[in-house]
Amino acid sequence: MNLRRLLAISRKEVFQVLRDSRSLLTVLLMPLMLMSTLGYGVNLDTKHIRVFAYDREGSQASQDLLKRFQSSDYFDLVATVTDYRALGAALDDGRCQLAIVIPYDFSARLHDGRPVYIQALVDGSDNNTAELAIGYAQGVLASYGAVVQAEYLRKSNAPSVNPVLSVDARTWFNEDLESKNFIVPGVAAIVMAVVGVLLTSLTVAREWERGTMEQLISTPVTALEIIIGKLLPYFALGLFDTAMCAAIAVWWFQVPFRGSVIALMVGSGIYLVAILGLGFWISVATKNQLAASQIGLVTAFLPSFLLSGFTFPINQMPIGVQPFTYLIAARYYIVILKSVFLRGTGLSFLTAPLIALVIYASVMVFLAKRSFHKSLA
Repeated sequence: MNLRRLLAISRKEVFQVLRDSRSLLTVLLMPLMLMSTLGYGVNLDTKHIRVFAYDREGSQASQDLLKRFQSSDYFDLVATVTDYRALGAALDDGRCQLAIVIPYDFSARLHDGRPVYIQALVDGSDNNTAELAIGYAQGVLASYGAVVQAEYLRKSNAPSVNPVLSVDARTWFNEDLESKNFIVPGVAAIVMAVVGVLLTSLTVAREWERGTMEQLISTPVTALEIIIGKLLPYFALGLFDTAMCAAIAVWWFQVPFRGSVIALMVGSGIYLVAILGLGFWISVATKNQLAASQIGLVTAFLPSFLLSGFTFPINQMPIGVQPFTYLIAARYYIVILKSVFLRGTGLSFLTAPLIALVIYASVMVFLAKRSFHKSLA
């Protein structure tokens, strides 16, 4: 391999990118657009759930319970109604997502220490919001019930009974359970997949369409020098985009970064080689820019978005789909990103995903080299 020839190919590709305004816009604007769109648009947190209440008793105790819902960030107590018909109408027309019915003997049961049953009607048209609303409501009721039970035991002079088992839950790595903290780091994998494959899928196809491939073939440059020389500028641009995404995640979205920059760059570099190899292989196979860009989008964006664990947990996918996720490079890179950002994991603890990425990158580079020949055939 001749370093001078390799750098000449790289310099030619850099000039090509600088002259192509679409490539520059893709490199500079795509990360910003995807980070802002996915960072704000993909949000699994649900707050300010609209609540209607039907207080059949109207006592001080029932009002105290409603105030707990009103003071919670998860609920907005929109209105109180006087009959079931109003609750049904509010659920039907979408004015509320959760309806609460407090029974007529609410205070009496509390005073006697008997169980109290609160009816909750939930709009199940959005199952995610419905499940979260039920969970949040149960949390509010449990908190209120503990206070009432303690007060009852104090007034009745009954001996307190400690539960046999108790759970003291503590959340590590994402203490507030904010969805942006595990979504935003994964966006970098999507950005690099889209930018890397889209740009490199046009490299060889562009040469064939413009008729410059014949000139390139006639030079003494070897096939490996052409591949590496063409991919080096996009490798540098990919690292630049990675740094941009990391900066946006930390300083704009306030995602904690607890790991090392070295671990992030090593994982990103291997992932970039895999993605660029895939894009180059597509470019060689199609020899057409339009077809290459369309195939690149389908093979890079959609699998990375849907099957990498970025949006949906892999262990919750159908059994028949889960084996296909091992063919997605973003699956392993997202593990690295979340581990570096949230867990502060070092390179020594990322052996499994790094080895998987190395194997994936080796296969992609092998396929790219095998499919590219210095010939007009």
